[in-house]
Amino acid sequence: MRLLLSSLVLLSAAAFAADVAAPVPTPAPAGAGVYFIEPTDGAIVKQEFTVRFGLHGMGVAPAGIAHPNTGHHHLIDVEAPPKAGEVIPNDTQHRHFGGGQTEAILTLAPGRHRLQLLLGDHMHRPHDPPVMSAPVTITVE
Repeated sequence: MRLLLSSLVLLSAAAFAADVAAPVPTPAPAGAGVYFIEPTDGAIVKQEFTVRFGLHGMGVAPAGIAHPNTGHHHLIDVEAPPKAGEVIPNDTQHRHFGGGQTEAILTLAPGRHRLQLLLGDHMHRPHDPPVMSAPVTITVE
């Protein structure tokens, strides 16, 4: 009986620890959205160009600042974005704008790019549901 009770206590502790360690996505308000002001879908741009981000239904806050209904922009150049609760990578396909920027000058390799905006919470994780723009396809000269 003691062995069974000890096993149940250990299993319960392990389950609790897993729940605490599991990422909990930050909720996004209904109707929130992010979009490109520029470039527009189908645009042909120079290697260095300006990108401007639009947001409605939420506010912008720098990374590390946890305020309800806020986030910061990430520009992704991948087919499958991270899921809610997963940390958004920080690499050339996942650009972070953790300072709260709403525009930036980018330099991309020549060719075709599929860009998408993804709002991240204070810990660089997509909200639930994700606040993500429609993709725009651009050609870099």
